[in-house]
Amino acid sequence: MPQINAGDFRKGIKVTVDGQPFEMIECNFVKPGKGQALYKTRLRNLLTGTLLDNTYRSGDSLESADVRNADGLYSYFDGTNYIFMDNESFEQMELSADVCADQMKFIKEGAECGLLYWNDQLIGVTPPKHVELEVTYTEPAARGNTATNVTKPATVETGGEVQVPAFIEIGETIKIAAETGEYLGRA
Repeated sequence: MPQINAGDFRKGIKVTVDGQPFEMIECNFVKPGKGQALYKTRLRNLLTGTLLDNTYRSGDSLESADVRNADGLYSYFDGTNYIFMDNESFEQMELSADVCADQMKFIKEGAECGLLYWNDQLIGVTPPKHVELEVTYTEPAARGNTATNVTKPATVETGGEVQVPAFIEIGETIKIAAETGEYLGRA
């Protein structure tokens, strides 16, 4: 694998540390009064999600991670694993529920999503920016609660819960930011 020099460290690059893939989520250049320049980095493990803070000198380098993105479809949930289909090879890949359960609470079967591979093994999923889902349950609005921005919890067809304005009723289709679970508006 090619080496990435400390001078080329940027937010978003994928590197290998101790045989594990990491994404650089923060990189700060520090030039002390004397001595070598330093690069203070924050890395997120792509397999476990843990954060790692490391400092590198200007002559250091890291190995580039063999990470690639692909387009795919969410097929179904078999009780323990989420099953995805790669749009290029049409292969079915599975990812355990504990790896991507939080990302999947607003994704319907058949939805387009991004797949993240490391050494040709599926390690992560990127949900679409926003989804349109039907509200399956919410409490009726209380009379007189329209003067301020009053919100209430609503359950959508995938089982996820989102805070919605008081005027939303059961059966309406709403637009949700899939990554954050934030209500964006009516569909």
